[in-house]
Amino acid sequence: MPTLFFHLPSGKSLLGRFLGQLQALKDGFGQALMLLFMIGFFWGVMKIWSGANAISKGDPEGKSGVIGGIMIASAGFIMGALYAIFGMEDAVIRPRF
Repeated sequence: MPTLFFHLPSGKSLLGRFLGQLQALKDGFGQALMLLFMIGFFWGVMKIWSGANAISKGDPEGKSGVIGGIMIASAGFIMGALYAIFGMEDAVIRPRF
């Protein structure tokens, strides 16, 4: 009965190839996460600026724009901290720069 540990002619085990593909997938997610964080950070900064501009013009909705911008710009850090607080650090994928 074949198992996951039998060796293929190339010398790599089936399990080794499977784990290598998982690492490549994790690296791809890390690169996509980096792009998402960069876009989110700049979007959050723009929302903060627009909220501050609205506050300076006397609009009461500007405060919610500033708070929303802070949340958008720091979303990655907030989620990483929540995962760490609840003991799920292994589920956090680090962005790759």
